[in-house]
Amino acid sequence: MKIMVLLAEGFEEVEFVTIVDILRRAGLEVTVVGLKAGPIDGSHGVKVMPDASVDSINVDQFDGVVLPGGYPGFVNLGDDERVLKLVREMSLSGKYLTAICGAPSVLSKAGVIEGKKVTIHPGVKDQLVTGSYVDQRVVVDGRVVTSQGPGTAMEFSLKLVELFAGRAKMEEVREDILAVC
Repeated sequence: MKIMVLLAEGFEEVEFVTIVDILRRAGLEVTVVGLKAGPIDGSHGVKVMPDASVDSINVDQFDGVVLPGGYPGFVNLGDDERVLKLVREMSLSGKYLTAICGAPSVLSKAGVIEGKKVTIHPGVKDQLVTGSYVDQRVVVDGRVVTSQGPGTAMEFSLKLVELFAGRAKMEEVREDILAVC
């Protein structure tokens, strides 16, 4: 599995680092894709250098996308037409669409969660204009996986490992890092 993690200015550091770390521990190929070239600032001042820019990637080479939240990170993702186009293309190809915190609103804005059960940070659930809100920490509906925020990042990441690499690999990673979820 080859997974893209999109990164915009104002991303949530806890979510981003947890997701990338856990997926890589599971042996998945993860490419951090920035909305611009060069370092990107997180919502709490942590800078991250992406592996590639959104303009340099081929969507067909990826099996799924992860959208971290954070403010204004998720707003910046949703305001970028390249991101919305990428999400729509991946949806049409039957690839995994995953998002945490406020980022499920990007899936809603892209129009790819109609009829799907999803969750989002409760503080921004009014931004879900499509999809059916479920008040759970992690929600899986087919190839759409959503989660509520920084405190759910580990559960979300381990669920992604289970879906992408199998339950045995997820259990191996969970035991290795001493996660209780």
